Amino acid sequence: MPESDLITIGAFARSCGITASALRFYDDSGLLSPAGVDAATGYRYYAPTQVERAVTIRRLRAIDMPLDEIARVLAADPHTAARLIDDHVAGLLQRSQQARRTAEVVKAALGEPSGWWVATVRGPVLAAAVEQILAATGTDSELPVLAGVRLEATPESLTLTATDRYRLSTRTVVPEQPGSAEWAATVDGADLSAALPQIRGAHSIDIEAGEHSVRFRSTDGAVRTCRTLAEPFPDHRGLLAALPAAPTHAVVAKHDLMRALEQQRGRYLRVRIAAGTLTVSGTGGEPPTELAARITGPDSELVFGFTILHPAVATAIGPDVRLDIGGRTDPMVVRSADNGDLTTLAMPADPAVVDQNGSPR
Repeated sequence: MPESDLITIGAFARSCGITASALRFYDDSGLLSPAGVDAATGYRYYAPTQVERAVTIRRLRAIDMPLDEIARVLAADPHTAARLIDDHVAGLLQRSQQARRTAEVVKAALGEPSGWWVATVRGPVLAAAVEQILAATGTDSELPVLAGVRLEATPESLTLTATDRYRLSTRTVVPEQPGSAEWAATVDGADLSAALPQIRGAHSIDIEAGEHSVRFRSTDGAVRTCRTLAEPFPDHRGLLAALPAAPTHAVVAKHDLMRALEQQRGRYLRVRIAAGTLTVSGTGGEPPTELAARITGPDSELVFGFTILHPAVATAIGPDVRLDIGGRTDPMVVRSADNGDLTTLAMPADPAVVDQNGSPR
């Protein structure tokens, strides 16, 4: 390569986002030698084609990869290099989890309540999921566990679930750093609601489990503690698994469906699927609203309490909602039309509660 094509160490450092001193260190370590060295001055010069290698080194150093491992990655074929990087990241996670466990031991010795790290989740993502799920919590004094949100962590995901026996909502989020073991607890819904501002305002949240509580620790060290509920949570997995296949499906614009629901003033709503349209009517005497929808399957008609159906639709994700409709006594599944992971089951009302004039008996 002609010397005129070489660039100084300072210019090369700026183009790669690396300091000149780091480049000298990488040269001494044998990772990145300059393309030329001035014999008289000792100045190092680099070729533009070396930028990619320099940036790769910088990125591997950013994940704390030792120099000898970086040398192995750079010398390997792409498949082997990818495996070496995955092995390094796995080791980082293992050391991080061990460090968290050790930190909990030290904090307990200093008087901090004992607990263990479950997962790290982005604050705004967790806050949005909590808000969506809280709409399905209940207030039954005989079943106080219905006022809670079930949190279930696996090495791959964090799932939130709530039910008031008439609705059931479940949402899964992917942690920034998942834990290595499964864990589950039912968190008091009122405490969780009060913690939302702190969770939403944090870039990331460490979820820490205690014996009778869950702590949400933000990146600035602030901690919000929520109580856990001891009563068994309803078998929501069994309910979901037992749902029969829905024969009728409708995809409708969420905004239009919300307006149609809110135009009705009665306690009950009728959702009728027929002739390729979705019609919403109520028990308050207002005229029905006919909506354009993509319909598959046979005609169907269900009756819902307004306070059951409206929140189920309002918390759906995306511009369109998909309604999976079974029999008149089967729960209707409300989900986003683009396969979003928020799923809500809405139980229909007994059609017998509405007389032929559309008024509740």
